[in-house]
Amino acid sequence: MNTQLRSCLRFDEDLSPFWREARRHSRYRWIARAGAGRLLRAPSVFEDVMKMICTTNCTWALTTVIVSNLVESFGEPFNAGHHTFPTAGAIAGSTERYLRTKIKAGYRAPYLLELSERVASGTLALEEWRNSPLDTPSLYREICSIKGVGPYAAQNLLRLLGRYEHLGLDSWVRAQHAKLHHGGRTVKDSTIERRYAPLGSWRGLFFWLEMTRHWHESNHQHSSR
Repeated sequence: MNTQLRSCLRFDEDLSPFWREARRHSRYRWIARAGAGRLLRAPSVFEDVMKMICTTNCTWALTTVIVSNLVESFGEPFNAGHHTFPTAGAIAGSTERYLRTKIKAGYRAPYLLELSERVASGTLALEEWRNSPLDTPSLYREICSIKGVGPYAAQNLLRLLGRYEHLGLDSWVRAQHAKLHHGGRTVKDSTIERRYAPLGSWRGLFFWLEMTRHWHESNHQHSSR
């Protein structure tokens, strides 16, 4: 298996401490049994950050439109009409107006353009984040320094970097948490944070897997047929 595929599938990440912790809690033992916890990520940090910015303040349908337009407009063609995710240099050669009107990026256009320009020029070394010596609070601040990346996006990016101390709250997981634990009644973010705080540095991964458990169960049922 090549290095890029191993990185995308997180095969080099040791989750045995996480699974040991899962076995200590009856409600999470299914995680260890399923071997769950490896979150799929893009071949590059640049792609992950670009896509994360495209998820902010919009529906999933609009996110897919923006990303598809980026790929079709700036990616390299291969295999009968498919395109690669574009390089930073390809997008950096565009304009804010084009990103707004043709890509449908809206207010995200200047953020996507600036990020691409910084990466293409070498002034922002995103790829170093996957092996960063920084502690999580310092890395979090560095991620948040990118225009267009707020707490939600930064915390979800940290999970893709193997840092699981944050929950990465957005409207979908808030609603899912309310459904699972409060009969659909919304609660403060601080209430959600307190619930998972005892799980320590793994709390963000436990939270995500609990919120998406129905996906795992659905996939298991289909694969068992």
